[in-house]
Amino acid sequence: MAEQWNINTVKQYLIEKDIKPSVQRLAVMTYLLEHRTHPTVEEIFNDLKDKIPTISKTTIYNTLKLLALKKAILSITIDEKMVRYDGYVDRHAHFICLSCGKVVDVPLKEMIEFPKTENVEGFALEETHVYHRGYCMDCLKEN
Repeated sequence: MAEQWNINTVKQYLIEKDIKPSVQRLAVMTYLLEHRTHPTVEEIFNDLKDKIPTISKTTIYNTLKLLALKKAILSITIDEKMVRYDGYVDRHAHFICLSCGKVVDVPLKEMIEFPKTENVEGFALEETHVYHRGYCMDCLKEN
């Protein structure tokens, strides 16, 4: 996925993923692409409600569910309390700070091999997640 996003490239991305690009879907997808913070439904709602007064948490939740189902975004369960969402779907890992809760992308080295569907006997593998837990540099400096 490209780093530069505008309404037309986001619309085309959704169409390629077989998703009808409504105003709400475009807004949520654009938000995720522009905010690499792995937000929750609540965070997305709070940031979009002033721009789209008619948007609801239910609409955002249903949009995220559809985007994840169509593999347009990642649904991340690294945080035991809430699901977070990631518009960056290329292969990468995640790190969560056990103190402040910040979630960041972690690049994977080429030598890490994810299992392929055909290599996991008796299972139909859909996805693989790599999560790291620890303390970010800001929290380490504070303590």
